[in-house]
Amino acid sequence: MKIAYWKFVALAVVLDILTYVFQGLRWHILLLPVGDLSARRATQGVYAGLFVNELAPLRLGEVVRAILVSHWLSVSFATVLPSIVVERFLDALWLVVGLGLAMLFAPLPRSLVGAGEVLGVTVLVAAALFLWISLGNRQQYLHNEQYSRSLRFRKIFGYCSRFSRGVRDIGFSGELFQAALLSIAMLVLQVVVLWFMMRACRIHLPLITASVVFLILRLGTMIPNAPANVGTFQLFTVIALTSFGVEKTSATAFSIVYFAALTVPLWALGVLAIALSDLDLRETLRHGKT
Repeated sequence: MKIAYWKFVALAVVLDILTYVFQGLRWHILLLPVGDLSARRATQGVYAGLFVNELAPLRLGEVVRAILVSHWLSVSFATVLPSIVVERFLDALWLVVGLGLAMLFAPLPRSLVGAGEVLGVTVLVAAALFLWISLGNRQQYLHNEQYSRSLRFRKIFGYCSRFSRGVRDIGFSGELFQAALLSIAMLVLQVVVLWFMMRACRIHLPLITASVVFLILRLGTMIPNAPANVGTFQLFTVIALTSFGVEKTSATAFSIVYFAALTVPLWALGVLAIALSDLDLRETLRHGKT
């Protein structure tokens, strides 16, 4: 596929980078109960994790960025993990809201509606669990940790205690609302990025349709799979575009161009983030095991 308008590609790349800057700012806010990590450092951690996700399956970059931040803040891995879990909860929450709105404006594939319903139920369960942990009794975890006869169970209860405390600190913080707003902004930016890329490649679909295409792609790639979602990303891009009348050949070519436009800057900034970190990747993984 020939790119007709490079200016739209440039705009898409800039907005995609801005998306991850917003994610870094959101993570900075969610980490405030743990420590005052700068937004720049948080964004560096985000890009380091994204780079590892490009190389390793199952999104191991989430673990790497948590290890990096725990090192920078001199705190345990367990105290950083709740902020990442809340991030994923906010992403899933607004994805469900977006799917619900999309159903009002455009006909969606039946399989997508079913997947959206499953995700919606999952988000409701996660929200209930979040409230239960936030309002729960931490003393129960401490009691179980202190009086468990098994060293292994004491470690498990201790981990649960630190995790629940982290979730509770975020839940009762005034910054949670700010993080939720940033999550909306990130979602909108990602939709606009896709729309600009479609315009660059002369795929003339309205913005609302681009929103649905993005939601289908996002839903299809939510489950961790191959590094960089290679294959899955292209598959769901093609499924989404062909659902709105784009020829399969054009949709396939666009999926490759779109993937490259998102991946090349991510690789470059990810390598820079790793290079500027205090630990190299091997040392970071060793640090997480100690």
